[in-house]
Amino acid sequence: MRAWINGDLLPDASAPAVSVADHGLTVGDGVFEAIKVVEGLPFALDLHLARLQRSAAGLGLEGVDEAVVRRGIAAVLDGADLPLGRIRITVTGGPAPMGSGRGDAPPTVVVVADAMKPWPQSTAVATVPWPRNERGALAGLKTTSYAENVVALAEAHRRGASEAIFANLAGHLCEGTGSNVFYVVDGELRTPTLASGCLAGVTRALILEWYGGREVDEPIEVVQRASEIFLASTTRDVQAVARWDERELPAPGPVTTEVAALWDKREPELLAL
Repeated sequence: MRAWINGDLLPDASAPAVSVADHGLTVGDGVFEAIKVVEGLPFALDLHLARLQRSAAGLGLEGVDEAVVRRGIAAVLDGADLPLGRIRITVTGGPAPMGSGRGDAPPTVVVVADAMKPWPQSTAVATVPWPRNERGALAGLKTTSYAENVVALAEAHRRGASEAIFANLAGHLCEGTGSNVFYVVDGELRTPTLASGCLAGVTRALILEWYGGREVDEPIEVVQRASEIFLASTTRDVQAVARWDERELPAPGPVTTEVAALWDKREPELLAL
């Protein structure tokens, strides 16, 4: 693992480096991006950095300098042996007084690069009882306030699944803790709209652009009629769902196979610093 913080590449990535008063640590006031790395090159970097800026703006974080972030990415990748890995960019509100109010310090910017193992071709998911709030202040933003996901994912793991799936307050299918959901009904590929409160996933958007599909909000029970389902995320790419709760599914199904093949073909187009 290699880590860069506020302009400095750390000699030891495990060494203390963030103030105990950092607002990201004390109240979760921060945003982040996770970016896949293939043969030392980040995937869809421009798209991820654009989303980082949108998340920062949505959280009211000011002063996020993209040029600085790019220097951090270049620093952690320089000389790194990463045939498959990930970059994690975190931007917080910086040191602040204890409590919810921000201070006047500049943002803390952290970039970390580490190796990653590929996900298996298929997985199991579990529906959890806690809804996403599609009307909340953080809906659709990629923030560091992930405690809700930690609880949900622990429940999914307890039930033998690798991902937890949320409905939203309307009872519609929303998303996983770190993935978007695609499903096939009557031969049509579908995925929830962004109005559902789901994250505007980079992988999700590219699948819709490259392969197609319909964005629609439907009760989460629609997945019981789905002939196949897959998850999409930066690290999973296209991963078939073999079991949803107690229901077994073909994995991968024919549409999932087509999408995965198209992904593998087009992914190299977006590998660049």
